[in-house]
Amino acid sequence: MGILKKLASQTAIYGVSSIVGRFLNYLLVPLYTYYFSAAEYGVVAEFYAYAGFFAVLLLFGFETGYFRFRDQASPARDVAYSTALIFVLTANLGFFALMALINAPLAAMLHYADHPEYVLWFAIILTLDAIGAIAFARLRAGEQALRFATIKIIEILVTILLSLFFIVYCPKLYEQNPHGWVNLVYNPAVGIGYIFIANLIASLVKFILLAPQLRGIIWGFDSALFGRMLRYSLPMVVIGFAGIINEMLDRVLLKYLLPYDLKTNMAMLGIYSACYKLSILMTLFIQAFRFAAEPFFFAYADKSDARAIYAEVLKYFVIFCVGIFLLVTLYIDFFKYFIGEEFRAGLPVVPILLLANLFLGIYVNLSIWYKLTDRTLMGAWVALGGAALTIGLNIWWIPVFGYLGSAWATLACYGGMALVSYLLGRKFYPVEYDIRRILGYILLGLGLYGAQTQLTSQLDWRPWITGTALLLIYLALAARLDGRAVLARLRARQ
Repeated sequence: MGILKKLASQTAIYGVSSIVGRFLNYLLVPLYTYYFSAAEYGVVAEFYAYAGFFAVLLLFGFETGYFRFRDQASPARDVAYSTALIFVLTANLGFFALMALINAPLAAMLHYADHPEYVLWFAIILTLDAIGAIAFARLRAGEQALRFATIKIIEILVTILLSLFFIVYCPKLYEQNPHGWVNLVYNPAVGIGYIFIANLIASLVKFILLAPQLRGIIWGFDSALFGRMLRYSLPMVVIGFAGIINEMLDRVLLKYLLPYDLKTNMAMLGIYSACYKLSILMTLFIQAFRFAAEPFFFAYADKSDARAIYAEVLKYFVIFCVGIFLLVTLYIDFFKYFIGEEFRAGLPVVPILLLANLFLGIYVNLSIWYKLTDRTLMGAWVALGGAALTIGLNIWWIPVFGYLGSAWATLACYGGMALVSYLLGRKFYPVEYDIRRILGYILLGLGLYGAQTQLTSQLDWRPWITGTALLLIYLALAARLDGRAVLARLRARQ
């Protein structure tokens, strides 16, 4: 239990940066959805979807490759880090130069000929973020979770403050006196572009704060090590790219596959993207867990009880995620006010997307089999299978079911990937997961959500009362079934 306690503490610190910081960032969703139309928000969603794809490509999988090949015995001269940093830095500077040359025709191809600056701004953001990701990996490897969290939160606070400045404060000043000082920093015609500008400046601030980590470049470039890292990491690009397909492709396809005109399609895209944000609590926990778990899984792999610990981790992970699922779905009448009224038509996708992200978290846990056995290429095939399923189901279901089809496709993809990864893991890295208990918690969560739906829609009971009662039932059952075991182990160590 001591190692689990350490993992939990690291997850908690990363969670502060993700949950507190991203929750603050999440508060921008009401700002965007109350100040901009669904069609305008659809533009934002589309560009961040493209950014997700490029973020994976421009990192080349070297974040995980660094964890695999770093020399833990010689942290003062980390050649694996400097090799990864030099490569990612060089590749991204080349990417930025290319985007600077073709930003105008690329913007026209995306139907944004009037705004070629969008492409250039995102090229800068992506370049800074990719280089920063390697520096963040160095902090994670050194267990500098507090510094990691601080920089992340500063980046998010800068984004929030600048968004409020450009979207709320400047328009009011401009309306009162369009010839005052505000005219030097604000142009109403930029509109949603100020969302991108705020992100760009925040990425630059983050890059400056990471400067001490960037000095590791002086340790040099090891070409032999680079070859090994590249062979290991490139399949991770495929895995990451497939993951982005599963997570972001629906935001791209909705624009082109919905059976309406372009403006209506963009409005539908905006509605779906805003409602997707309501699954943020699940996403944030998975992200925080992932930051802590990846280096933990590698560092603990040679321990005699590693597989038993991995099984325990997955069980408690599912217990917590089902709790998040219930918290959001049972209190959806509260969470819906975080988005503008125009966007609430998409609320039915929220439970589906929450459940989909739960299975994504399970897949993250199960993926240790190919990372620890160096079968990353096989892991890539699993991810590609999920991506193929996502593409096929979105093409099939979007014209028929609209954005609900995208939500169901996401659930089918992550559920299928978790199942395949579990079956392959049993062969290549067997771990005795408590499948009966894990499935039991998931079914319990779905049952309680179904009970809430019936009690509120059929019997017209107050959702606040029934939601609280059902959530307490879940917590009581989880404490009864597994809480005592945790307490018993903690007492045994004292």
